Amino acid sequence: MGFHEVRFPLRLSLSVSGGPVRRTDIVNLSNGRESRNQRWRDSRRSYDAGSAVRSVADLYELMAFFEARGGQLYGFRFRDPVDFRSCGPLAEPSATDQWIATGTGAQASFQLIKTYGDGAASWVRTIAKPVAETVKVSVGGVPTTSFSVNAASGVITFSSGAIPANGAAIFAGYEFDVPVRFDIDRIDINMKAFNAGSVPTVPLVEIMP
Repeated sequence: MGFHEVRFPLRLSLSVSGGPVRRTDIVNLSNGRESRNQRWRDSRRSYDAGSAVRSVADLYELMAFFEARGGQLYGFRFRDPVDFRSCGPLAEPSATDQWIATGTGAQASFQLIKTYGDGAASWVRTIAKPVAETVKVSVGGVPTTSFSVNAASGVITFSSGAIPANGAAIFAGYEFDVPVRFDIDRIDINMKAFNAGSVPTVPLVEIMP
């Protein structure tokens, strides 16, 4: 699967609309009750980049990025304007934000994850596109720098002398991007309509890891 490790223009992503999508089948029963079935185990992000276009310069930048990706052919990084950190959007990531795994004394590599939850339920999301320079890690409550990050997969690997001990809790904090692709192979540009306030619809859809 083709993927370019480049980010959608940050200036445009701040005005993009969209968010997580889930797929649920709902069957209405004859007694007035309903049966619900979860079709997707994980949510999938969907965005509209057309809502970010405010000027002809924006339109040109979007079109150039679209052409460089070959339309739907190549995926790319996208920063969700709200959910792009291991913590809340207004806080700074820390080395104790997210539980990642428990050490075994032998395992050196671990996948970054983010858990969304409350008292009723939780959901674990794989973080496949971290921003490498923002990743912070702690083992057993102690911050460490003895690790490397694969920014293309979200896997952290501890150096041979710093493999987490058996039972040691591994936490991490980070910023991350969403792997997406364009969901169209054509952008319709009508300058007359654009000047009147109408912008093209340019859907983006998350590429699932």
